Amino acid sequence: MAVDEPGTVVTGAVAAEAAADQPAVPPPPVGASMSEYTQAWFRQVRSGDSGVLPVVIGLVIIVIIFQSQSSVFLSAGNLVNLIQQGAPFVLLGMAEVFVLLLGEIDLSVGFVAGIGAVIMATLATAPHNLGWPIAVLAGLAATAAIGLVQGGLITRLGLPSFVVTLAGLLGWEGALIALVNLQSSSNGGTIRIDNPVIIDFVNGSMSPTLGWIVVGVGVGAFAVISLLRDRRRRASGLVTPPLTLTLLKIAVTAIAGVVLVVICNKNRGVLAIAPVKGMPWVVPIVVGLLLAWTLLLGRTQFGRYVYAIGGNAEAARRAGINVRRIRLLSFMFCSLTAGVGGIIYASRLGSISNNIDGGTLVLYAVAAAVIGGTSLFGGRGKMLHALLGGVVVATIFNGMGLIGLSAATQDMVTALVLLAAVAVDAVARRGRPT
Repeated sequence: MAVDEPGTVVTGAVAAEAAADQPAVPPPPVGASMSEYTQAWFRQVRSGDSGVLPVVIGLVIIVIIFQSQSSVFLSAGNLVNLIQQGAPFVLLGMAEVFVLLLGEIDLSVGFVAGIGAVIMATLATAPHNLGWPIAVLAGLAATAAIGLVQGGLITRLGLPSFVVTLAGLLGWEGALIALVNLQSSSNGGTIRIDNPVIIDFVNGSMSPTLGWIVVGVGVGAFAVISLLRDRRRRASGLVTPPLTLTLLKIAVTAIAGVVLVVICNKNRGVLAIAPVKGMPWVVPIVVGLLLAWTLLLGRTQFGRYVYAIGGNAEAARRAGINVRRIRLLSFMFCSLTAGVGGIIYASRLGSISNNIDGGTLVLYAVAAAVIGGTSLFGGRGKMLHALLGGVVVATIFNGMGLIGLSAATQDMVTALVLLAAVAVDAVARRGRPT
């Protein structure tokens, strides 16, 4: 085997990375036209590798059903509320993607998120009253440390991630209860957040003008990056999407941004004295983290190694990749992102209590990642999948609550959607080459 021979470490690493995300059908040729790209896409769909198509179609169907049952569903106020509700699901799904790409799982993210929120809330309120940056950074540092501890047990001792993180689920639940009771012995097990900046992470909104500026800058940056990337690939003789397809992606992104701003800038304060409008601050927070983690996984050596290990850990090890270090960092990034999700969750509620349902949150986290298209078996997935899956979970959660269905029904429907997503993943795996 070539990767065992001296002097072939670099070549073997590249081979392992390529094998980790090998397409089910041959890619279009260099310089392919739009029609050739379309034909290649249809071949992928027929082979079972349908990408995000099922979740997009499913989301459209879900939206149509809920709108037919309640005319309020697509109102500006409810859509903005859906964004705020879905932000923690998206962030926890992004956290789970880091470990699912390795073929692992983290069952503790729900209570790890709660630990980050408790530490942040404790430091930001009396008697400490530290500034919000210090409180937030302390909460994130604590969750990153938790990820390193759990990742160390998994990588150093060779313990199964399922067992370690299941123990973490129970242990961090107990730690969370103790921390909350210590801080709020006279408040019924709840730490109320009174820092206005932290509250505004989710509940505050930017001005309508600033919303247009943020979206304009974001779409412009996406257009420049996409065009420059295609030019570099074309100059290097690599497979490059046709210009028409790139411009179409930019146009779709711009349209989505415009629709988002228009919806958010409508007055949602029906009963308020002053108008309530503007894009919630949580939108740029989530999108910013999404872009950062997407670049980390798609444009860095660390990200390429994650996919290589998820595709074939033994081949990656023989290729010279430090599998133990990459897995450790992945669990650290998982817990760190969960900490962000916990802070956003506490910001939305304005408090954090000792009865946070971390078990349900981790189920929603896994559901968000898998429904969006991330494989449970490792080697395939993107951060965008967590965003799409989180939106689906939040839409089900929001829509069923809006039409008055019980929590039991919500759980059963979410379970069916998750099973459907896993079935699609299994079909896609059968269509991929061995």
